[in-house]
Amino acid sequence: MLSPPYEEQFAYVEQRIDALKTDKTGDERQTEGEVFDRKTLMTLYDMMKRGMVDKVHYPVSTGKEGNVFYSTDGDGSAVALKIYRTSTSTFKRVARYVEGDPRFKGIVGNRWKLIYAWAAKEYRNLERYAEAGLRVPEPITVDKNCLLMEYIGDESGPAPQLRNYEMDEPADYYECIVGFIVDGWNKARLVHGDLSEYNILVEGDGPVVIDVGQTMTADFFNARELLERDVENVNAYFRRKGVDTEKTTDILAECKAPRREGD
Repeated sequence: MLSPPYEEQFAYVEQRIDALKTDKTGDERQTEGEVFDRKTLMTLYDMMKRGMVDKVHYPVSTGKEGNVFYSTDGDGSAVALKIYRTSTSTFKRVARYVEGDPRFKGIVGNRWKLIYAWAAKEYRNLERYAEAGLRVPEPITVDKNCLLMEYIGDESGPAPQLRNYEMDEPADYYECIVGFIVDGWNKARLVHGDLSEYNILVEGDGPVVIDVGQTMTADFFNARELLERDVENVNAYFRRKGVDTEKTTDILAECKAPRREGD
């Protein structure tokens, strides 16, 4: 049984999470229960006290590891709130990406610690891409399994995925995305590892890369394999769009040998 102060805190959070108050199907209620567990509600309460989040309005995407919600902060500005599920199945999927990342040495076994490290990992990857001048959602803060970042979209909804966007000049988009891969490796020392038309949004005149939780540092043991896979995925998609793509080997040649972490 919760003590009175905690009961008040839960009531405070629930009043501001509109996604919990709408009619749901059985599957949606199950997903909601996985995402908004008690620990997560208390994390959101802490964010609300700091003015980082005021309301959680509705989900804009649902993934294997978590959901992204359209939210507003204390000033009413739009922000994206990503909540990572803490279920055992999620833990099993993300463990290899966290335990294999040299930045998170020693975090093994514990489900909660690994999920929290996964959220922190995505935050740090966003920071590194942004610091290198590459277009990703700007990270705002991370707390346990909750990541707050820039909302990519407008009042009518989130920006479309590349796969759903009609490109006037596909070759221009191709050049931009290849540039992201090369500069991501050379400047941010990162490889996305799962880059495709599903995790690239289009806002304004250009692409925005999302879902960088699995992104690894360039000194990861099979980073070059992940890099090659990203290049081949992007080349295959744009060839279907009629673009005369570069050779995979030529793009990989532009990606220089990585420094070790800390150099």
